Order: sequence, then structure tokens, then C-alpha cells
Amino acid sequence: MNASVRRIAAILAFASLLAACTAMTPAAKTPDLNNTAWVLSSLPGHTLKSDALPTARFEGGRIVGTDGCNRYTAPYTATGTTLKVGAGGAATMMACPPEVMKQAEAFMGALTKADTFRMVDGQLQLLASDGTVVATFAAQRQALAGTSWQVTGYNNGRQAVVSVLSGTNVTLAFSDDGRATGVAGCNNFNAAYKQDGEKLTIGPAAATRKMCASPAGVMEQEQQFLKALETVATARMEGDRLELRTAAGALAATLARK
Repeated sequence: MNASVRRIAAILAFASLLAACTAMTPAAKTPDLNNTAWVLSSLPGHTLKSDALPTARFEGGRIVGTDGCNRYTAPYTATGTTLKVGAGGAATMMACPPEVMKQAEAFMGALTKADTFRMVDGQLQLLASDGTVVATFAAQRQALAGTSWQVTGYNNGRQAVVSVLSGTNVTLAFSDDGRATGVAGCNNFNAAYKQDGEKLTIGPAAATRKMCASPAGVMEQEQQFLKALETVATARMEGDRLELRTAAGALAATLARK
């Protein structure tokens, strides 16, 4: 075999090896929706209400969230890139302004139309059976640093979550340097916090020592709220809502973004 023939044979052998390697390259892994959380960023044909953005969290075979007005939950199945949101869902029945209700109806309709999904530049797109995009979501931010919240409910230590007393202001803010600060209804407070994914610990808190006489029960509320913060083990942000829970899964506090 002369040099020219040997050279051609070597080239052909290399090309065959390269083709075999290419054929064996594994396909891109299909994204797993389970334990992911999203906020609606686009709904074709609709201008989104920034103060009523729908959300979606996929966990344990169910999709849960808010449609911008009401809380909803429904079963879902995802096989490969196929997605089906099934019947048997449930939702609260609160009334909201007409434009919010119209958006909510369109959003829930988009969920039921979904046939497949895909990830594009970090966003989740739901597609109908004809391939048209029916909804696009941005990943839900979970970092608490730099956020401020209005407390709407807290655990009173008697296995009950109660609303904040009318006429009182209870807040919670998370700084970038690991401090949680706010107003507990009467006094200002300050505590260390540490977040690691959904895991969160707060306190114990140091508070000013002012006494407030009104409204009735404000000092008891303050004591119960600060105690509830010490029981926090996890945090879950969903749109403009934040839930703080104990290690046993009980609600410690509910909050709305300021």
C-alpha cells in the first residue's frame, strides 16, 4: 500500500470514528418541572397586570399558585416535554376587579391548553398542540435579601394563624448583610437571619422597649409574632406572597410584598 492510499485510509478511519462518537453523544436532558416555581411574564393577547401576576409551582404531581386573584391547584403530568394539566382542580372564589378576573380566566385557559413545554433562555414556555406559545414564565426568585414585606398573618402559638390587628403595622425586611428588621406592631426589632435555598432561620430578635396601650392586644400580638419568627425553618416566595413555615410544615407567618 503506497503512502497516498494509506493517507486516504487513515482519513476515512478517522471520519468513521468521529461519526460514531457523534452518534453516541447523549441528547440534551429534558428539564424536570418538579419542584420549580414560576411567575407569568407573557400571556399572548393580554397586557399583564403587574400587581396581579399569576404564578405556578410544580410539585408532587400538582401545579399550585395564584391566577392573579384566586389560589388554585390542579393535577399535572409531564412526560418528556409533554405536559397535561388535568381536571379535578380547585380554586378559591374571591371576586376581583373585572380586568384581573379576565386575566385570570385567560391564564387558567392557557394552562388547560398546554400540550408541551420548553425552556428558552431560562424561561418556561407552554405550547398548545399546534405549537403556538400560550404562556411564558420567568423563574421565581427565592432570595430574600433586599426584600421588604407586610405581615398579613402570624401563628399565635396556639396552633392558629391569625390576622394582624386592625390599626397596627407589622413588617419584615431582609438586608444583604444577614439582618432581619421591622416593626412588630409597637416596637422596632432586629435579628440575624440565614437563608440556604428554602431553608431559613431567624432570630432571636432584639426589640426596643416601648409600651403601646392601643389597640387592645397589640403587645400580646407583638410577643406572639416575634416568637413565631424564631420557629421559622423554611421560606417560600410566590409572586408577591411569602410564606414562612416551621420545621413541621405549620405556617409561622404570611406576608405580602411592600
